[in-house]
Amino acid sequence: MSGRPAGDTEIMNRLTKTMTSIAATGLFAAAPALAADCPVKVGVLHSLSGTMAISETTLKDTIEMLVEQQNDKGGLLGCDIEAVIVDPASDWPLFAEKARELLTVHNVDVIFGNWTSVSRKSVLPVIEELNGLLFYPVQYEGEESSKNVFYTGAAPNQQAIPATDYFLEELGVEKFALLGTDYVYPRTTNNILESYLKSKGIAAEDIFVNYTPFGHSDWATIVSDVVALGEDGKQVGVISTINGDANIGFYKELAAAGVSADDIPVVAFSVGEEELSGLDTSNLVGHLAAWNYFQSADTPANAEWVAAWKARMGEERVTNDPMEAHYIGFNMWVNAVTEAGTTDVDAVRSAMYGQTFPNLTGGTAEMLVNHHLSKPVLIGEIQADGQFDIISQTAEVPGDAWTDFLPESAVLKSDWKELGCGMYNTETESCVQLKSNY
Repeated sequence: MSGRPAGDTEIMNRLTKTMTSIAATGLFAAAPALAADCPVKVGVLHSLSGTMAISETTLKDTIEMLVEQQNDKGGLLGCDIEAVIVDPASDWPLFAEKARELLTVHNVDVIFGNWTSVSRKSVLPVIEELNGLLFYPVQYEGEESSKNVFYTGAAPNQQAIPATDYFLEELGVEKFALLGTDYVYPRTTNNILESYLKSKGIAAEDIFVNYTPFGHSDWATIVSDVVALGEDGKQVGVISTINGDANIGFYKELAAAGVSADDIPVVAFSVGEEELSGLDTSNLVGHLAAWNYFQSADTPANAEWVAAWKARMGEERVTNDPMEAHYIGFNMWVNAVTEAGTTDVDAVRSAMYGQTFPNLTGGTAEMLVNHHLSKPVLIGEIQADGQFDIISQTAEVPGDAWTDFLPESAVLKSDWKELGCGMYNTETESCVQLKSNY
């Protein structure tokens, strides 16, 4: 004899009949399959202290604003979204620990984070082991395609190569100083650029490469070496992959040495509005940056975005390229989750392919099967107010995970939708295992 009271049995029978009736009418079809537990949790993995805080704090603020905006629209899958914020403190191994904490302790559904490639490569094994999902918003060196990462920043063919072409074709640069912070992004990017420059007829002796540690502050000797390159009368240009607060000292030393953009133009890949907001830019007018977005973009969408940002953060706060990458990536993720009806990583990944979303410069971003976006390439000239005058803009360029300018990479392609492979060798027609270059 069951220990359940007769009244409970009757209630259970009625409930069973009711649920069966609802199922038969198809009313359950309106509910999303595998809907997320509430709240939906978004991990934010950006340095709020240390040398990279100058760049990454703004990206934490950006995700908080995007979460707030989405919650104002009704949240996601019937749930509020909660931003779970950690501080990896510009400490590369700590990024891995914090990523694990986000996925296993806080049980986040997705992570938006990282700036440097060394931090991303620290996180990568954790994300792949735990089948997490990372949206990475910063330009990088390429040579990677993980099924657990969507790369919403620029690949080299969307920043470094077009910027070099601008130097060669528009400014007539004949000698190149490749100055970078000493980690994987600058080293790999400069390897690509050295190969590319040589293919364009630039002699090896006309390419000067120098690396400095994070936070480097004594730039006098390096700037002197760059100036010396032009003693033979050839036009010198600097391609800068210097990251973080080291940029402040570099640009101050250029000004102190009396180097103007007319003398030796600099095009930077990691200097945007946020970095310039802490500098006296009067002596930097005319130097350049290559990005896929500038605050000065004259579009209705950007005017709305900038106004919302300043209303939330203060009139003095600026926008920048990695913010737009988070803006696109976050909204694509929201749309993919909505389409999939779940925050399950495998389902969301499949729904991400072919997602489109309007960018802030007047075009439309599309997520490709290699986990990279199509993006326009913009060259901006520094103005006295710390903003950029956009002097060149292309149509959307599809991001390439593997460069054509390194022999071992030229034969590779990434296709996670049809081939299920991020490193497919087109010659051997086989998928090979990515070996970390960190």
